[in-house]
Amino acid sequence: MPHDESILTLHMHPLASYCWKVLVALYESETPFSSIQVDGAPKDNKAYADLWPLAKMPLLQDGEHVVPETSIIIDYLSARYPAAAILIPADRDAAREVRLWDRVFDLYFHTPMQKFVSDRLRPEGAKDALGVEEARTILDKAYAMLDHRMAGREWVAGDAFSMADCAAMPPLFYLHAVYPYRAAYPALAAYFERLLLRSSVQRVIREAQPWLQYFPFADALDPRFLAATPE
Repeated sequence: MPHDESILTLHMHPLASYCWKVLVALYESETPFSSIQVDGAPKDNKAYADLWPLAKMPLLQDGEHVVPETSIIIDYLSARYPAAAILIPADRDAAREVRLWDRVFDLYFHTPMQKFVSDRLRPEGAKDALGVEEARTILDKAYAMLDHRMAGREWVAGDAFSMADCAAMPPLFYLHAVYPYRAAYPALAAYFERLLLRSSVQRVIREAQPWLQYFPFADALDPRFLAATPE
């Protein structure tokens, strides 16, 4: 049953890549919501940690319901706030394929990407060269796998844009600066360009632009992302 549109609140930060995944889903489905920006380390924000002790972003509040974790948030939205944009198919086999690739992007693109970022923020003498090398190895395999899959495909799971594509967009955006893939993987690069054509994706990037300068690899970001609207 649809809920009161006015009570959805997303705790997030416009620079945080996992928040982008949920924002793309919200904008795709045109689900009304309000947002609360979480500045600083979420774990140091007592009010936020009281809502979800692990203090990870983003976090969705629906009245008294607190919904953590990006894939669970999108699943919750799909069940409770059905919209024209179907991000998780009703067919079980098709839904399983979407969930598989959603996990692939979170585990094998997003997680190693964040390893590069966290290592850049470590002080000299505390760098994790082995961890970065392991992340690079994972990404090399993930890039090759996805490039092969996307040859002749428009979207990563099924014929329509889905939760899996919501999961793909944030790490692919930041990985262009962190560990570039476009020159070596043309099908993957073309897929990312298709993602950039979505109005939901353009809106997320546009709203993040004031904060992109603070990204640890900001000097390597594609200059077009710093314009008014990605082309």
